[in-house]
Amino acid sequence: MIVRKATVYCFTLSGACAGKDESGMTKLTIGAEGALASRRARWAALAIFFVMSTHAAAQPADEPAAPEQEVAIEPVAGDEAIAERIGRILEATGWYRNVGVAVDEGIVFLDGVAGSQDQRTWARDLAARTEGTVAVVNRIEVREEVNWDFAPALLETEALARRIAVALPLIALAVLILPFAWWLSSAIASLMRRVLAPRVEQEFLRNVIARAIAVPVLLLGVYLMLQVAGLTGLAVSLLGGAGVIGIVLGFAFRDIAENFLASLVLSIRRPFRQGDVISVAGFEGVVQTMNTRSTILVTIDGNHAQIPNATVFKSTILNYTAAPARRVTAEVGIGYDASIDDTQRLIAEVLRDHDAILNEPPPMVLVDALGAATVNLKAHFWIDGRTLSPHRVRSSALRLIKRALVEHGVSMPDEAREVIFPQGVPIVRLDEMPPNEVPAPGAAAVPGKPEARTAEPSTEASSAEGGLGNEISELPQDIADATIPEAASGNLLAGDSREH
Repeated sequence: MIVRKATVYCFTLSGACAGKDESGMTKLTIGAEGALASRRARWAALAIFFVMSTHAAAQPADEPAAPEQEVAIEPVAGDEAIAERIGRILEATGWYRNVGVAVDEGIVFLDGVAGSQDQRTWARDLAARTEGTVAVVNRIEVREEVNWDFAPALLETEALARRIAVALPLIALAVLILPFAWWLSSAIASLMRRVLAPRVEQEFLRNVIARAIAVPVLLLGVYLMLQVAGLTGLAVSLLGGAGVIGIVLGFAFRDIAENFLASLVLSIRRPFRQGDVISVAGFEGVVQTMNTRSTILVTIDGNHAQIPNATVFKSTILNYTAAPARRVTAEVGIGYDASIDDTQRLIAEVLRDHDAILNEPPPMVLVDALGAATVNLKAHFWIDGRTLSPHRVRSSALRLIKRALVEHGVSMPDEAREVIFPQGVPIVRLDEMPPNEVPAPGAAAVPGKPEARTAEPSTEASSAEGGLGNEISELPQDIADATIPEAASGNLLAGDSREH
């Protein structure tokens, strides 16, 4: 006869019983005698009910497991049969060492050593599901040992070799696609260079355009190679990774990228050419070369100035060679007693007779300001800036203007200034001077009458001026031809110079 399993506790003094039915619900029953018992007995029954509930809730998971099937009054199988059956099954698995199975009144006691926690749990579940088992006490220990069995590794190696053998045709095809894509991109780049040669003068621009067209072809070949090899996921990952890496490198090498793009724009716009005399970023000199990073100038002092292309692109560029004519200004001050109109004609005639000064546009002599002691004139004239030095021509013009003014008696007084004599100036009257020291009438120097030592040579260039040629053309050859390591990386202005 099968009965419902239950756990029952009774408190006989009060006739109260508390217990659990098979559903796990805790119930309290108070008999007829308990109804008439004292209030103290009722409180004792409630205390038993509370202790039972707390004990059931706090039971740890490692305690002996309750049987999963109903407990029979009469055992279905004997203890020895249960122990023998469970022991044979555990031995058959080969997972356990020193297996010991003991059964007493349907309670199974498991002993031994397992290799993992899952094996220990499996043994407990096996014993709990065996017919006739009331409860299981699992005392199997878990001892994880180093496994020196290389059989799994060998099996995995064999499986990998089989997969490679299956994919070998696809891998061979992918390996053939990549060289073909490389050859095709190189052929397209070479074709584009030949097509662009008549239209684009700069070799640098031709290379940039050709590579911009050839690189996508190569990337397409790489993608097809990965697609054929079955590595589409890797291809997508590479593309995503390349985008992220590109952003990181863009921030890390921002200055380098900025200079490269500036060199590209300068090559397209060409604000200067090799050999031009320019002024940029506070430097003035002749353009020697331009690479993908900087523009190199040879200054009048003979120094090599390397200016980043980004700075050149952002700065104001003065190109003195782009137009051959260059205007020069010379200033001179004359006295208020001189005729301004006559002086202007005189200076203009001197400038027109100068061989280094262009007649078109004609020279101009203008009044600039009325100073404290002089009338300030400015002479504007034009020269060939490619072959002549504006500083030397200006010096020559001022020297010849001064000579002409002195010859024609035009005064050039000094600026008004205050002179202090700390000891005072004695006043001597002529009638008190000795007769032999009194100057004769009319003996005073005539203003504007030049003395021999003030005469200027009439040549256009003096020995001190050393000619009127451009200083750049007179730089030592070893300075102009000096090799700079960075300039050897490639001249973007090669073949782009002006004919002098």
